[in-house]
Amino acid sequence: MNIALFGKNIAPENGEYIRQLVKELADNQVEIVIYKPFADMIAAFVPEGVEYDVFNSHNDLKDNAEMLFSIGGDGTILDTVPFVLDSGMPVLGINMGRLGFLSSISKDEIKQAVRSVLSGDFSVEQRTLLELVSPEKVFGNVRYALNELNVIRNPEHSLLAIKVLVDDVYLNTYWGDGILLATPTGSTAYSLSAGGPIIAPNAKNFVITPIATHNLTVRPVVIPDDSVIRIQVEGREKRFVFSMDSRTCALDTSVQLKVRKACFCLNLVRMRNEDFFGTIRNKLMWGKDNRN
Repeated sequence: MNIALFGKNIAPENGEYIRQLVKELADNQVEIVIYKPFADMIAAFVPEGVEYDVFNSHNDLKDNAEMLFSIGGDGTILDTVPFVLDSGMPVLGINMGRLGFLSSISKDEIKQAVRSVLSGDFSVEQRTLLELVSPEKVFGNVRYALNELNVIRNPEHSLLAIKVLVDDVYLNTYWGDGILLATPTGSTAYSLSAGGPIIAPNAKNFVITPIATHNLTVRPVVIPDDSVIRIQVEGREKRFVFSMDSRTCALDTSVQLKVRKACFCLNLVRMRNEDFFGTIRNKLMWGKDNRN
């Protein structure tokens, strides 16, 4: 089996876990390919004699690995999207941080996770992605988001007026700091902190969540994920901040955003004993109640 390793940084105290992971893969005759900048960071933790290849792009990766291990936190999994894209390659998240909704394997479970993967004892969840249809040139060819896209005001400027249409039907003009359009995966991220609902991963919905709205009666709206959403910033401001997951840029208010569901999903690896509701109970500490 060929497995890719992807990460963005590594804390020195986690070096031993990297060593353990690479050794477990090598001991099981796995062909290893590592994201080149990450390979440079972890070189000191790779056991002597272990050989591996490197990749730098989607084209390098797509024919050279059957699965990708994302090593870090949930933000690291978001950053795997430009490398995986429409390849269908499953992604397993190994959590080196704290919360970890997506990167659900703790660093203390590495050996068991590797053995489960190699024995086929896992399942795959398909996670919906957002696609930015227009403008086309924003973020190059990486116009996809696993969590959300957001339109927010520049911190130095006044509130925005954001007009939203769903399937060419006028929804609302939001006056406030901004709005989020989140997938079910993103419903437990920024949208949740802004007051949006939690949506199960297999629900076929998006949620539009206002950020610090000026009208207190305005609330999040759940819409079908086969909708086409158009977003136009109006009012006196000439620029706004636009983000898709971890990618951010400034756009002119003359630009209209057109967004829809991507034609492919991100395949997220889950161990057999995991389930979404158990994860949110654990991560959000819903069970921390004396009555339970």
